[in-house]
Amino acid sequence: MDPRPDTLTQLDDAVIRILAPNPSPMTYWGTNTYVLGTGNARVLIDPGPDDASHHAAILNALPHGTRLTHILVTHAHADHSAGARALAQETGAPILAFGDAQAGRAAHMDALANDGLLAGGEGLDHGFVPDETVPHGTVLDTPAGTIKALHTPGHMGNHLCFGFGDTVFSGDLIMGWSSSLISPPDGDAAAFRDSCALVMDQAPARLYPGHGAPVKTPGERIRFLLHHRAAREAQILRVLAEKPMDLLTLTRAVYTDLPASHLPMAARNTLAHLIDLSQKNRVSATPELAESATFSVL
Repeated sequence: MDPRPDTLTQLDDAVIRILAPNPSPMTYWGTNTYVLGTGNARVLIDPGPDDASHHAAILNALPHGTRLTHILVTHAHADHSAGARALAQETGAPILAFGDAQAGRAAHMDALANDGLLAGGEGLDHGFVPDETVPHGTVLDTPAGTIKALHTPGHMGNHLCFGFGDTVFSGDLIMGWSSSLISPPDGDAAAFRDSCALVMDQAPARLYPGHGAPVKTPGERIRFLLHHRAAREAQILRVLAEKPMDLLTLTRAVYTDLPASHLPMAARNTLAHLIDLSQKNRVSATPELAESATFSVL
């Protein structure tokens, strides 16, 4: 049975999950908000959407007399970050993240976006600004324990995962129920591969993702996702080898079993692969690298 919105689930001795009331095809059951710690001070990861009932559920999850000391945000998509400011104002806890919604993008993605050659931006929390920025490798000494920040772009440029003991809070980078949306310019296929490898190197015992159930076999799941992306890249190259195609025609040829309503999101992943292949000089775009281009194999 799927968990109900705003219900609390004790995942382990030091972690409670609160499910936000925003289920959808993109968010599965809804966004996972996590409360860490066992004493009279707690840490929160991903406050979720700007939703009054979820805000109340978070506050009600804190035992009487317990204060919130940190609000950590994995990335600036509104389903993860939009509730941060109201919660910070209520509790006095600072918001910590890698940076604003544009932080962490690769230079070539920024250039394409600035030239108006990419759309994207689905679900972006445009006004998100943290109180404190957290660079890669930062170790936070919190009342819940030591938390290590890992800059893990791929799903989004400012994405962070958080290491906590033998657990990694993986945000939307690695989930058990679905592969991650990689929508340029915020999504980046090359960065996704590197970030998955970085999380694998941490050798976590489990992952607590941004959506869906805990991932109990992280290595197996990460290897599957990397294989899936490699297979998709190979499929794109095989299809393009037959003849040049535009983005939507290519996406239809690659995602043959997908309902038409899902093709726009699939096209974002296809575009991410095409940009990566262009960077590796394996694909060309005419007249220039853009969503509207015609793509061919070099």
